[in-house]
Amino acid sequence: MTILDALKKILPSEHISDNDTVLEQHSSDESYHTPKLPDVVVFPQTTEEVSQIMKVACEYKTPVVSYGLGTSLEGSVIPYEKGIVIDYTLMNKVLEVRPDDFLVKVQPGVTRKQLERELKKYGLFFSVDPGADATLGGMAATNASGTTSVKYGIMRDQVRDLEVVLADGTIIHTGSMAAKSSSGYHLNGLFVGSEGTLGCFTELTLKVHGIPEQIMAGRAAFQTLDEAVAAVISILQAGIPIARVELVDDQSMKQINLFSDTTYREVPTVFLEFHGNEAGLKQDVAFTKDLLEDHRCQVLAFESNTAARNRLWEARHNTAYAFLHSYPGKKQMVTDVCVPISELAGAIKDGRKAVEASGLTGGIVGHVGDGNYHILLMVDADDPTDIEKANQVNRQIVEYALKRGGTCTGEHGVGIGKAKYQEAEHGNALEIMRKVKSVLDPNNLLNPGKVLYD
Repeated sequence: MTILDALKKILPSEHISDNDTVLEQHSSDESYHTPKLPDVVVFPQTTEEVSQIMKVACEYKTPVVSYGLGTSLEGSVIPYEKGIVIDYTLMNKVLEVRPDDFLVKVQPGVTRKQLERELKKYGLFFSVDPGADATLGGMAATNASGTTSVKYGIMRDQVRDLEVVLADGTIIHTGSMAAKSSSGYHLNGLFVGSEGTLGCFTELTLKVHGIPEQIMAGRAAFQTLDEAVAAVISILQAGIPIARVELVDDQSMKQINLFSDTTYREVPTVFLEFHGNEAGLKQDVAFTKDLLEDHRCQVLAFESNTAARNRLWEARHNTAYAFLHSYPGKKQMVTDVCVPISELAGAIKDGRKAVEASGLTGGIVGHVGDGNYHILLMVDADDPTDIEKANQVNRQIVEYALKRGGTCTGEHGVGIGKAKYQEAEHGNALEIMRKVKSVLDPNNLLNPGKVLYD
């Protein structure tokens, strides 16, 4: 009996596909990494079906890759060892909202915007905002964050419990609905960010928040990157409870104007947002204005109108697509390092020098409130010279970050793109990770070749 025959015993035939088009759709993500076709794609609807799929994979020693919407940026979901891709499109239900507990339980295929629509009915929102309308399962797999992490924390901070199917088909829970626990090892922390290498997520219990009484967004333009970063550090040092603080450099502002039909000044710009009540916001905004002016802010504009705020953040979120629109036919390498706040200004300047030395087109954006920044590099994926130049930029900024106590990836994950930096970052701890992997996945079936560099 073939593996297809075995899968047909546990899934309806319409939920199994080896059609060329479907295989191609599951052969890549949004990165520049080379695609690879899987052998088969399956579409389970329940945890039990995922468990049965893993038992079949275990019996046939077949690799398994979990797939959400393919928005990852480091090749995390590309099935380089072929095998089975589990697509969670049909596991997309919001199972339970518990407004009194500020919790929601979802299946892994639920998208960020889908959850947002459901939570609005209860006056709640989910805080992790990576920009892309990614699935919650994928966001947990890469420990995503985004624009609001400076106030609310990253994906790992929101996960109370995961239902996980292990490599042999065993189903476990990693936490509970309690706000805290001192019981046992912190399995939530182990599985969140594991990129499908330790298990398949089938349910997530997540922390949610009340929608703020009032929200105000702002845009502050500066003459130099140094002034912009120094202003952000001053805001954080002052203890202002800012919800979002994003840096966009002059090259990126130019692309935003072209793509979003805006007329913002094409200089280093900080996008800000404050959450709170009316009286508190007035004080926070007034204090922030004083700090920004101390750092020679050239233009300062605040928006409390919902439509105007949405336009501002839509422009910021579309920065990557703005570059792609201006350079048709090219791919994008999006770097992702995170450093201590005190090292951020130097890191960004070093990054800009690396881009200029490479001769590639690239813009810098970042969640500068937590020391995380990205370079959007435009490359010809079929030109080895372009790829080598981009890799050199990436190497330079990663080495700079690691020497200063930072990390090679703040939110995009390791995948294959950052696997080569794991030993330099983790040292002897990497061997501990390999031992954990070998215990949970002794046959190396779960997303093989990702995260752990050998």
